[in-house]
Amino acid sequence: MARTARPGLYPDGGGLYLQITGVSAKSWLFRYRFGGRERQAGLGSCKTYGLEEARAKALECRKLLDKGLDPISVRSTERARARVSAATSMTFNQCAAAYVAANEVAWRNVKHRTQWTSSLDTYAGPVFGSLPVASIDTGLVMKAIEPIWKTKPETASRLRGRIEAVLNWAKARGYREEDNPARWRGHLDQLLPPRSKVRKVKHHTALPYAQVPAFMARLRDEAGMAALALRFSILAAARTGEVIGATWDEIDLGAGVWTVPAGRMKGGREHRVPLSDAAIELLRATAGTGYLFHGSRVGAPLSNMAMLSLLRRMNAAATTHGFRSSFRDWVGDKTNFPGELAELALAHKVGDATEQAYRRGDGFEKRRRMMDAWAKFCAGSQASISVIQMRLA
Repeated sequence: MARTARPGLYPDGGGLYLQITGVSAKSWLFRYRFGGRERQAGLGSCKTYGLEEARAKALECRKLLDKGLDPISVRSTERARARVSAATSMTFNQCAAAYVAANEVAWRNVKHRTQWTSSLDTYAGPVFGSLPVASIDTGLVMKAIEPIWKTKPETASRLRGRIEAVLNWAKARGYREEDNPARWRGHLDQLLPPRSKVRKVKHHTALPYAQVPAFMARLRDEAGMAALALRFSILAAARTGEVIGATWDEIDLGAGVWTVPAGRMKGGREHRVPLSDAAIELLRATAGTGYLFHGSRVGAPLSNMAMLSLLRRMNAAATTHGFRSSFRDWVGDKTNFPGELAELALAHKVGDATEQAYRRGDGFEKRRRMMDAWAKFCAGSQASISVIQMRLA
């Protein structure tokens, strides 16, 4: 039968003791006096810590006593801090997910949320996504952004802004304290060239307005839903997303009005579009339910690439969005309609913040005359434009 050690305390010196309890249960103790009281601090099991390690722990306790500190109180404070740190620390990925959840209600569509999470998952996640958000520094941000700053400047710029937003959120919630390492002004602008210097910004290719009537004539010979959607978007000077997401409950054919809800507008404000006779005629020919222009799947909208693909098949040197520029140039060069009216038709903000706050009307009836004139121009009728110009002069 194996011999068991006798229960009790066995001193090693300097306050360190070997404690044996029960059947060969051995542990280390540090015994000391503090505030006139006898105290003892456990230093761990002998199965975990050897003699040299126990002596080192006892030495740390004596150093604390020499500073007038109670080793047990200090250890309790450190453990409490560790528990708080563990409870409040979050990784960058966790903060990004929380930021998206908190802000997606204000975003216009699901696509925006997808782009947000996709860019962070693709470029930031592999670099520092699993690290505590408090540890993210300039070096890590640069490691994520710099490789694509010259090859994909627009993506890199958006990525930087999204990282900055997540880190600002984390600081506001108390998960980090340092300045934001993703901020541009006065920080990353000293390390990276301006995006405008990296690659010249490409504007949407626009067809010169003089060529629009001939193009519309070609477009009328094209079959398919994409051709109808493109004709409608040109007549309404609307954005692709506004058109492909349009539903019949937004249309009042009798009044000739298309009301685009705020959730699908770039500016986040409801937009009323006066429909010309040509636009109404086009819609009457395709009247149905659900989406104005449906996709290949039942109940699904037209793909956001459908109109662009059609333009490519037609070898047209233009983008869908570019026809908005064609419209704007036509208004400025060939009519007497005020530029402000054209900007309202394009759903652009007009004036400064004060003027916008006091503006209540949207020039709807004036815009109706302008859109009627645009439709007639697109159909190749120059006479009607001249008459309108004479009336406005």
